[in-house]
Amino acid sequence: MTALHKIVVIGGGTGSFTLLSSLKKHTPFITALVNMADDGGSTGVLRDELGVLPPGDVRQCLVALSDSAELRDLFTYRFEEGRFKGHAFGNLFLTALEKMTGDFARAVEVASEVLAITGSVEPITLTNVRLAMRENGGSEVHGEFNIGNRKFKGKDRPEFWLEPKARANPKALRAIAQADLVIIAPGNLYGSLAPALIVPSVGEALAKSNAKKLYVCNLVTKPGQTGSFTVADFADEIERLAGQPFLDMVLYNTEMPDATLLEKYSAEGELAVTFDLEVLGQKHYQAVGTNLLSSTLWQNTSKADPIAAARTLIRHDGDAVARAIMELL
Repeated sequence: MTALHKIVVIGGGTGSFTLLSSLKKHTPFITALVNMADDGGSTGVLRDELGVLPPGDVRQCLVALSDSAELRDLFTYRFEEGRFKGHAFGNLFLTALEKMTGDFARAVEVASEVLAITGSVEPITLTNVRLAMRENGGSEVHGEFNIGNRKFKGKDRPEFWLEPKARANPKALRAIAQADLVIIAPGNLYGSLAPALIVPSVGEALAKSNAKKLYVCNLVTKPGQTGSFTVADFADEIERLAGQPFLDMVLYNTEMPDATLLEKYSAEGELAVTFDLEVLGQKHYQAVGTNLLSSTLWQNTSKADPIAAARTLIRHDGDAVARAIMELL
């Protein structure tokens, strides 16, 4: 792959962090488009108390694209005591910049300069939105955190929307239009990806773009939400959320996780995502399977590390995913 390829990554959270950290090694022309519905943890407190846009997922993407170890550690540091307990420094930094400038987009630009990132990070919308969902039967749930921790009722897949109605960030739409490759990152389907894909005009932009559009499928299911999903089910839901078919390729893992670790996950209702070659062969996109599984088990042992939960994770090997993507171009 040459440095002339422009890559856009859509998502937020750990999936985008892992992918961006590796993709930046292959091209300087990379843009992270970040969902803006996060309302849990430090981000939720700052949104509620100060009325700012959510900084958490943006911070993670900024850190992923930075090569400065000291600044990466600074922006991910979480205070362990006092009134700031639980807050990441990077969240406070972005919040202060937004309050000072009155412009979250400008805050992201300044943080990008401070961290000297490769590429750019753009909020997918600058509207102060909350994620909402209507389940089969009519009951509604509001807030990304509440939705992310809910077990869905009924067999029909829920309806999602943003409150108030969002306006897509023009820079995000322009990045999609000008890209050579658009990647839907792995991640929480309804917490990280839905809030980005359902922003008005995003689905249309994806369908119209001349870029190749690729989805990197999750490794495990989420109990109560995607418990029975196969690779094809995840891809179908990605396109349903976007409002139309747009995928050209789906990249998925073929390696089974360690049996002991998988048994531990299964006990909590999380299962390895399976695939049916016959079903995938009938889809309009090209399905490519390979070993994308990290051979080392990452565990959050640092009290200051905010990237993921405290338990051992089955996770993607970012470099393996990036290499597989490069081979598809």
